[in-house]
Amino acid sequence: MNHPAASRLPLMRDALDALRAGRGDIATLCSTWRAQEEVMSALPARYRQVAEDLLARLEAGSLFTEESCSFSQKDLTDSLATWLDKAQQTLENAA
Repeated sequence: MNHPAASRLPLMRDALDALRAGRGDIATLCSTWRAQEEVMSALPARYRQVAEDLLARLEAGSLFTEESCSFSQKDLTDSLATWLDKAQQTLENAA
């Protein structure tokens, strides 16, 4: 049985997928992720720290052209996808 917070992960994944497909933007992704307090509260504190670090780097990188800054958007979105996978596993194991 899944932890109740796991039901919020698809919203986060959809926002990430939209950004990766060019249908979304960084501001929408960040606000969607930050609004998922139920998920963040259900996970160990380090998950919130890692997610916030990745989101902050995405926001900083959006101020520059794609690869002109030290943060690659593709690398950051790949890291967010990994974060989602690990969060899902953690929530499933906690249920």
